[in-house]
Amino acid sequence: MMSFDQNAFLIILTASMIAISCGLLGVFMMLRKMSMTGDAISHAVLPGIVIGFLVSGTQRGLEVIIGAGILGILATLMIDWLRKKARVQLDASIGITFTLLFAIGIILISVFAYRVDLDQECVLYGEIAYLPIDLWISSSGQSFGPRIMWLAILNLLLVGGFIALFYKELKITSFDEKFGIVIGIPASAINLGLMSMVSYTTVSSFEAVGAILVVALLVVPPATAYLWTRDLRPLIQFTILTGILVSVIGYYLAYLFDSSIAGMMVTVAGIVFFLSVILTHKKFKFSLGTQKETQPFSS
Repeated sequence: MMSFDQNAFLIILTASMIAISCGLLGVFMMLRKMSMTGDAISHAVLPGIVIGFLVSGTQRGLEVIIGAGILGILATLMIDWLRKKARVQLDASIGITFTLLFAIGIILISVFAYRVDLDQECVLYGEIAYLPIDLWISSSGQSFGPRIMWLAILNLLLVGGFIALFYKELKITSFDEKFGIVIGIPASAINLGLMSMVSYTTVSSFEAVGAILVVALLVVPPATAYLWTRDLRPLIQFTILTGILVSVIGYYLAYLFDSSIAGMMVTVAGIVFFLSVILTHKKFKFSLGTQKETQPFSS
């Protein structure tokens, strides 16, 4: 029982940190109406992962993260170029970019399949249940605990530091990019920095939870929070709370039903979102009814 409790704590802690990192970035992606760019990046980085794997010979090499990060930035630049220069709609720009780069990644896997032990499934689907046995062991043989947990801590520090450092710039350019440019904020650089953080966080979280959960954590908690509040600070706080709630409930339901942890977390996130839709809709109707009833007395 002690082993289960310890493993459960490590998995929930790591999943919560990944959820917070993705959620924090997802808030600003949502405000910029670019939520699905995270999905595009999660697929577009496949060529970078393959090239990094070919160079390093391992899925855990730094070259994999660097290659994926470069492709993530390239995907961002392509989407931005198609939207601004080629005057293609944002959704079409995202679709064109991620399908093209993802297809190139699949071709690379097919061409070099005889040289590397790599396929689409191991790239795109992680399993956080293996976290307690995937340890970070030094050259002297000392164990520092789960490797992915330390990576999640690093991700959270980097994302938190980035948002804290550029909070004002992110806030202004997310709500009114043209006004930000007028007052001297380098909106393009801020946007590129945000996309770079999304690329890094997405790729580094693949191995732990997989692309599907990463995309869900980028989109669903911020969207759920947005149903309850429009103020930025409460929006961020509610997003963090939702991510933690999804991680805790999702893990224990997966354990109860002996199912995929990542899949259950996504399911819980969806249920929480739709419950919020129902509750906020009723709250909105109630507030309208109250205003109508009290209107004759307000004058």
